[in-house]
Amino acid sequence: MSKKTDLIQPDRGQDATKIHLVNKERFGDFSKGLSSGQRASLSAQKFDGSGYQVGIVPDGDGWFAVGGVANPDDFSSWCLAKLAEQLPEGIYRLASGDPGPAMHGWQTAQHVFDRYKKDENATGPRILLSKQAKHIEAAIAEARAVNLVCDLVNTPAEDMGPAALEAEAERIAKAFNADLQVTRGDALEQGYPMIHAVGRAAARHHAPRLIQLEWGDPKHPRVAIVGKGVTFDSGGLDVKSAAGMRLMKKDMGGAAHALALAELIMKAGLKLRLHLLVPTVENAISSNAFRPGDVLNTRAGLTVEIGNTDAEGRLILGDALSKASESEPALMIDFATLTGAARVALGPDLPALMTRQDDTAAELIAAGKAHDDEPWRLPLPEAYAEWLNSDIADLNNSHGNAYAGASVAGLFLDKFVGEGIEWAHFDTFAWRPFPKPGRAKGGAAYGLRAAFHMLKNRYGSA
Repeated sequence: MSKKTDLIQPDRGQDATKIHLVNKERFGDFSKGLSSGQRASLSAQKFDGSGYQVGIVPDGDGWFAVGGVANPDDFSSWCLAKLAEQLPEGIYRLASGDPGPAMHGWQTAQHVFDRYKKDENATGPRILLSKQAKHIEAAIAEARAVNLVCDLVNTPAEDMGPAALEAEAERIAKAFNADLQVTRGDALEQGYPMIHAVGRAAARHHAPRLIQLEWGDPKHPRVAIVGKGVTFDSGGLDVKSAAGMRLMKKDMGGAAHALALAELIMKAGLKLRLHLLVPTVENAISSNAFRPGDVLNTRAGLTVEIGNTDAEGRLILGDALSKASESEPALMIDFATLTGAARVALGPDLPALMTRQDDTAAELIAAGKAHDDEPWRLPLPEAYAEWLNSDIADLNNSHGNAYAGASVAGLFLDKFVGEGIEWAHFDTFAWRPFPKPGRAKGGAAYGLRAAFHMLKNRYGSA
């Protein structure tokens, strides 16, 4: 799980192994300054300056490292990640410059989810020194938020049910003296009927709940963060296939993002009034499971016909978005592992972003690009809203064709966001199917850093 050692530490001149960064274009000039033996060593390692290469160069009684990067003058979050993965335990500093944004990948590269399986080959921490001491604490907090998402998503559903998400919210609330309120089980039936209907079939120890956390000065602009917390999705009575169900422990990925973002906001002391809402359920199969064709009441007063019990995430979000809207926030952001259609359109790495306002999208996209977490905007076309029509209710939760699934799900959510509220919706995968340097296979945060830096840019720190 999350490492306790600070992997980025202030550079106070302590002993450290140097890291030289080159690319293919500069490798020739760099190698001219090396001895013949050092050049031979790099040649034996087939090091030529290509991206993500790592070389070890003997130097008297010691050694130094060489890393291949795309641009030694312009770091990304990930350019030092391979070095962090492969170098031996120790303390390191760059031979020139400061790591800046690469502090992020240096940390995430060393994160291991080891709750159930210990890594027998694990080495001690690789610590990177930075002269930008004032930025270190923020960089550590951001990496730990990303790692928190990974840990929560990687944890199997039996150990990460609604009660476990509540416990995580309680931990965060206590750390920052925030107010926590939880509505559980049958108490949801009156105020949050869709959350209750989706979660009522689960075993008692996985009973549904709505988790709410409030923090900050009431005089500051109110910001609502909402996260879909379906801790396991069988599909309900419209049951998924075995293959489709295999990764459904990750269907609480939206809640993981929301919890991690809330902790980041409070850690940074952003000048806003935070309202976190996590509707969390297990979409189980039992004799009292909600059915295709049922009509559900909602907190918003609308009625919803169930076209598909596997379109349950939008239902629990609907009640939570309605609740958040009642306080008329200046901004509302939700995260959800909502549709396979978004993954078909954008693949695993790009979270789908839908907003009511162009300016909101522009802010989030710019913040994402600046921090290597770029979302991709999809439309909310009113022309498709008619696909949510029902013959017997105000809405149907699932349209009857295969088109524009992500946008139509967004249009469903839009019905539950109060009129005139600035709102952004992230349809995020929360899973990395293939590893990359600094980004292990498994649970993953997409859109988290984009949202945090957008909020930081807009509201600033207290």
